Amino acid sequence: MDRRNLAFDRTNFILLAIGFAIVVIGFVLMSGDGSTEQVYNADIFSARRIKVAPVVCFIGFVSMIYAVIRKPKTPVDDVAVLDEAEKEALAETSENEKN
Repeated sequence: MDRRNLAFDRTNFILLAIGFAIVVIGFVLMSGDGSTEQVYNADIFSARRIKVAPVVCFIGFVSMIYAVIRKPKTPVDDVAVLDEAEKEALAETSENEKN
């Protein structure tokens, strides 16, 4: 498969992995001991679990969405950035390839 036909480039995959790691960190921050009927644990209402961890998860999800939406960079040899001489040379080589 040709690399130009892929929807993502290397940067997209790296950003996606970073976003996933941030989400995992957020879920780890939410984890901890819970309360039972016999023992009340006030830590379930701590700021880390109620405020910080959901914000960290949200940031991770937003960064993953950005990684999916981000458009890969186009190569430098795009026809739009070529000058007139290069366009003519490119047209001649494409005509020669057809023959």
